[in-house]
Formats: sequence, C-alpha cells, structure tokens
Amino acid sequence: MTFFDILDVFIVAYLLYYLFMLIRGSVALNIFVAIAALYFIWQLTKSLHMEMISSILGQIMGIGVIALLIVFQQDIRRFLIMIGNRYFTANNKFSLEKFFSFNLNPKIEIDLDAIALACEKMSAEKTGALIVIARKMDLQAYSEIGEDIMAKINSHILLSIFQKDSPLHDGAVIIQNNKIKAARCILPLSENPNLPSDYGMRHRSALGMSEVSDALIVVVSEQTGQISVALRGEIISNLDRSSLKILLLNELSK
Repeated sequence: MTFFDILDVFIVAYLLYYLFMLIRGSVALNIFVAIAALYFIWQLTKSLHMEMISSILGQIMGIGVIALLIVFQQDIRRFLIMIGNRYFTANNKFSLEKFFSFNLNPKIEIDLDAIALACEKMSAEKTGALIVIARKMDLQAYSEIGEDIMAKINSHILLSIFQKDSPLHDGAVIIQNNKIKAARCILPLSENPNLPSDYGMRHRSALGMSEVSDALIVVVSEQTGQISVALRGEIISNLDRSSLKILLLNELSK
C-alpha cells in the first residue's frame, strides 16, 4: 500500500466521520445506511457477475445521485457550512491552525458570571432568551443579519434585550470575544424529527445552531423558565445559575 492509498483512506474516513456527526439522530442517517447497503449489494453482484441485478442496481445508483442532491440538500448545505467554518477564518483565509486542531492564540475570557446572572433572573421571571456563545468557528453569517450591538457583556444589557417589550427580544444574541456582537439573529432550525413535542422555536433553533457550529447556545424557556444549553446536537436541561456557569466554563476551557 502506497502513501497515497493511506492518504485516500484517511480522507474518506475523515469525511465520513463528519457526515455521520452531521446527520446522527436524524432520519437522514437511516437513508444514508440504506444507500450504503444498496451500494454494497451492487458491488457484490458486480463481483459475482450477476449481470441483470447489477445492471438494475447500477441504474438505480445513477439516478440516486440526483435524488440524493434533492433529498439531502439541507444536510449537504449544513455539511459544507461545518467544513467551511472549521477550516476558514473570518477573512476567508485557510487556517492551518484549524486544520490541525491546535490553537496558537490564548483563550479569550468570557464574563460567564454576567451571563449566568442574567439567565437566573430571566428564568425567575419566565422571560424567554436565546444566547449563542461563539468558540472557534466564525458566526459572521448569522450575526450580520441581526442588529449590531458590539457592547461588553453585561447582565443588564442582556436583560433589557430579552424583555418582551424590547424590539430586539425576538431571535438570538451572539456573544463573541467577550462582547455582545449582535441581537435579533436568526438561527437554523434543527431537522431532527425525534425532538420532544414540547420543544418550541427557541429550543429547535438552539439545537439547529449546535448542529452546524461548535457554539454553546443557552436557552431560557418562556413557558417554564427552565435553563438549558445546546451543544453538539444535544441539549442539557434543568440548569441553575451555578451549574450553568460550571458547564460553560468546562466547555470553553477545552
């Protein structure tokens, strides 16, 4: 086996891993498994010289490429966003630092006390909130369609943004580099069909954002006052001020 054969296997395995991380927990995973099984059967029938079956399966696989582009158009878009966000910086320059997963820059401290305090107060008042805390991936595509804030993190500012009579309370706040970068931002909705029926738009948006980025998304439920955090396509609920701060601190220190 040559070096390029090993490199070929590595690249394919890497792309398959990211594809799996993208579609896990969704109906797309079942479709992907079915297509993979069909492709395996096609290759098997070809190797056994079963001409009729392999010919039929070959035609199906040929048409299937077009069908895949239609069925998986949202998943393909999310996959490309994930790859682009991971390997390109905000100014569209390729980042070797991100490719090799090491960080030459010191971690930026975020005022988690202010975030946790604001969430505690909004939870007590049952004020709905959606707060996105950016990490390595650039979220400019989402922040630029919102309202620019560019203010240092402050619990009073967060509380005022999410008040029901505030023109900025709809949508999400994006926090980056210890600043409230933008408010009223629109996030992608999760397409996971297995979400609990009591999840509203905020929870679905939080999960959707966590599926296409490495951000931490804090949600305060308007109905129950429950504080949750979405990350890596999963949601952690029933948090209080202390446990919220610990969770965010642990994740941001990774």
